[in-house]
Amino acid sequence: MKKYGLNAKQPIIGLMVFVLVIIWAIFLNSEASKLPMALFAGLMLGYVLTRSRFGFAGGIKRVFYRGEASLTNALLVMFAITAVVNIGIQWAAASKGALPAWQVTSETQSIIPGTQNVRMGNISTALGGFLFGIGMMLAGGCASGTLSDFGEGEGHSWIALPFFVLAAAPGQKLGYDLDQSAIGQIGIKAWMPQYIGYGGSIAVTLLIFLGLYYLTKKYENHKKEMGMYSDPKSDYLDFEKPINDNAKVIKFFSWETYHKFFVERWSFITGAIGISIAAIFILITTGKAWGVTTPFVSLDQKFLGLFGVTFTSPAFDETAEAMKGSLLVDGGTIRNIGLVLGAFLAFLMAGRFSMKFNFTKKDIFIYATGGLLMGLGSRCARGCNIGALYSSICNFSVHGYVFMFFLILGGMVGIKLFEGKVDLLPKYLVSDGVE
Repeated sequence: MKKYGLNAKQPIIGLMVFVLVIIWAIFLNSEASKLPMALFAGLMLGYVLTRSRFGFAGGIKRVFYRGEASLTNALLVMFAITAVVNIGIQWAAASKGALPAWQVTSETQSIIPGTQNVRMGNISTALGGFLFGIGMMLAGGCASGTLSDFGEGEGHSWIALPFFVLAAAPGQKLGYDLDQSAIGQIGIKAWMPQYIGYGGSIAVTLLIFLGLYYLTKKYENHKKEMGMYSDPKSDYLDFEKPINDNAKVIKFFSWETYHKFFVERWSFITGAIGISIAAIFILITTGKAWGVTTPFVSLDQKFLGLFGVTFTSPAFDETAEAMKGSLLVDGGTIRNIGLVLGAFLAFLMAGRFSMKFNFTKKDIFIYATGGLLMGLGSRCARGCNIGALYSSICNFSVHGYVFMFFLILGGMVGIKLFEGKVDLLPKYLVSDGVE
């Protein structure tokens, strides 16, 4: 490991942390059986995100700067896999009498999993998506990416995350107020199976993904013609690349084997499959789709409550249950903590964990602003790149596409406005490719 500048002691620390996580899981099980499942899902997500260097923000940023769409295409594969499985889960539930979440009026009625993410696509969705898109460019990651980066020791995330949480409750109130306004009543709320059936829904969804792939490929070809295309693996660090040693038989207990299992970078497609599995696991075990930022609202409420701030608006009905007790028995909070720990463990086992705080005071201001915009935007739209985009589209809510459009628009605006002004967004040099 020393050959690559990796820390040989960190895997031992990683094993110790893993043992502590198991002990914590046993304790959580004594509190509620659902909590270890939430922790496991979070660990899986964090580990996969880190091993594959996977991120939603990168799906926009990477294709713009590098001209190659490997991550963007992997995101589409992830969406497609999840949607195909989810349509089967929803159909099976409906065939047994389950109803969409908004039609359930009694606790005895079953809810079709994932329909909790079906919302109105309106001004709050558009504004939230736009603000979030700008914010994730300034902060260097989306909601899940900010958590995984936090676990990896990335300083920009350590600054952005507290401000992300701090803006979550105000964002929740802003979204509610917009929804209640006259302009907020204008929009579309549609769950595709209600209008075109389950078969039609998956067919249309996959056709949309195919269309997005075509547009992405066309943009990638445009970048190639301009001479601004980079090889998808050209950003791999030396120790992330496969070890090719065909001259000898590789023993199981060897550095080569350890490198393959814990250090070598996973492809984006591998990451896409792993995240799909984790998201489907969450839907099956909880009856709800994966979300990240609702627990941020309850955490913000707990924090602001220390200063005497009260929350009486119906905007906060969504977090009322979590606020009744400790957040350490809230499944969403445990899953987010698990995501951080999964990323932390991935870097420890690779011997590459380090705290990275090499930036200027100006950068700190930019990261904090990005966090604030993500907090406001995600809760204004009632979801981030996960809840309002991935989980909504893969559960066939039309409003997810509204969020996606404004998220991409916000991301591009963020790049254009701040390129060259913050270390995470270098100046885009047309003549020399990328910086």
